[in-house]
Amino acid sequence: MADNIIIRVQSPDGMKKIPSTKRETAAAFLKKVAKEFGFNSNGFSVYLNRNKTGEIFSQNKTLSLLKIKHGDMLFLFPSGSSTSSGEVMDTATPHTSSSLPSEDEIDQYLAKQEGKIYRNKDPQLCRHGALGKCVHCVPLEPFDEDYLNHLDPPVKHMSFHAYLRKLTGGADKGKFAALENISCKIKSGCEGHPPWPEGICTKCQPSAITLNRQKYRHVDNIMFENHTIADRFLDFWRKTGSQRMGYLYGKYTEHKDIPLGIRAEVAAIYEPPQVGWIFTDLLSEDTRIGTVRYTRNQDSHYLSAEECITAGYFQNQHSNPCRLSRDGHFGSKFVTVVATGGPDNQVHFEGYQVSNQCMALVRDECLLPCKDAPELGYAKESSTEQYVPDVFYKDKDKFGNDVTFLARPLPVEYLIIDITNTFPKDPQYTFCSTQRFPIENRDILGETQDFHSLATYLSQCTTTAFLDIVSDFHLLLFLVTNEVMPLRDSIGLLLDAVKSSNEDLAQTWKKSEQWATIEQLCSTVGGQPSSSLGYGAMGGPSVPATSSAMWSCLHCTFMNQPGTEHCEMCSLPRS
Repeated sequence: MADNIIIRVQSPDGMKKIPSTKRETAAAFLKKVAKEFGFNSNGFSVYLNRNKTGEIFSQNKTLSLLKIKHGDMLFLFPSGSSTSSGEVMDTATPHTSSSLPSEDEIDQYLAKQEGKIYRNKDPQLCRHGALGKCVHCVPLEPFDEDYLNHLDPPVKHMSFHAYLRKLTGGADKGKFAALENISCKIKSGCEGHPPWPEGICTKCQPSAITLNRQKYRHVDNIMFENHTIADRFLDFWRKTGSQRMGYLYGKYTEHKDIPLGIRAEVAAIYEPPQVGWIFTDLLSEDTRIGTVRYTRNQDSHYLSAEECITAGYFQNQHSNPCRLSRDGHFGSKFVTVVATGGPDNQVHFEGYQVSNQCMALVRDECLLPCKDAPELGYAKESSTEQYVPDVFYKDKDKFGNDVTFLARPLPVEYLIIDITNTFPKDPQYTFCSTQRFPIENRDILGETQDFHSLATYLSQCTTTAFLDIVSDFHLLLFLVTNEVMPLRDSIGLLLDAVKSSNEDLAQTWKKSEQWATIEQLCSTVGGQPSSSLGYGAMGGPSVPATSSAMWSCLHCTFMNQPGTEHCEMCSLPRS
């Protein structure tokens, strides 16, 4: 009797207990498993570990030699298309080494870093030699909340890689760590009842969601390479008073101020044809001194529900590859930046992301904005077309007790993660052209991207090195997308030259037939029409349209009457 043991076998259909003995061979045990689960002899595989390692083969070794003991859990996976008749349910298993997703370069780099927070010997508390360590100076883990709370300013959210270290730490080294993407949809394939709305069961019904403030963030800092990028973007609002939206382009680098942190470095802003999503939120307070209203604060809102939904949509479109997720992706590094008024009534840039819970609600179409309250969202109710799980959030009542509320409505502050936004002390330039090519989709200002504007741009750069001439994001975009002579298939060498700041590569591309055709087109159309001049970007030279046209002051953006050489507002010279 002492030889009798029970082995648990977990499969996609559920768990079953298989009676066996210590002296039973693996081949005999696998035949029992096949009979119990209804498989043929080669329609499945059994592993010691959930991540499909340690496969048990049909052999004459006994279970005791394979170190399988009473009460152990084994894991069964169907091979190929051979499955049992039951419903295949989801299992939270991380990717195996043979099917790892291609993670971003910054993720691969940070995964190899130690991440420990090293501390110096405390002269008052440490009582050991120079080579010793104690609790007062031993290195801390990157997710140490005490350390993060005592930084200046305090860090509310640990970095995503610090969160991964927390998951994969401990004695098991994260053997069973898996990141699960939330789903608000009914699981397909359940055949025990009619489809929704006629039927639903606990197997296919999505779980209720209780919203929690996310403890980590995928991006820890947003840095614009230089002020010119932001100034040129804000120039549209300065001249029209209309709001503007743009896509940030750049790269992800290590943010060394936070353990295992990630920084989004913005090198350029692309302004698409406007689709109505407000990215800037600027209202003038006093046009004489250039102040703006402080509208986004704790008494109103930081992001509206509609903006959260839009941010969630973009984050779902740009998911973050992750090896610990069964789906191959988890969360997103896509960030949202809002240009708005600050407490000092000056323009501030505020960075945000929405939580993974918000991404799931947006992806599965469960979240709506409120019409009259921008700070509130609303979890949809189930209908005959869509089942929506209950969504809850926790708050304190007037007595200080934690109370659970149904998210109808929902304060969007539960969905928002704030990100610090900075400009470097020493400006950086991925695109280093000193001249300013017109920005795309600004026809309302008279700024057009065509071969007239290209001819004028090139005529201003006759003494400049060719690499500096083409190192303009908006110029490169025009060369790729123009309808007359698009260079999408032949511009690769030039992009490599700009990326590596290689003048020789740029000169090689300049000798190509494509560039010769571009120069010929420019010489044919001649100079730029006057209607598209006179709108120099902030921080760059402005070319007056004609002597009889109004002109914008480079220093304060005031629109002056024609024929004047000094600004009527700030009295500074025109050029």
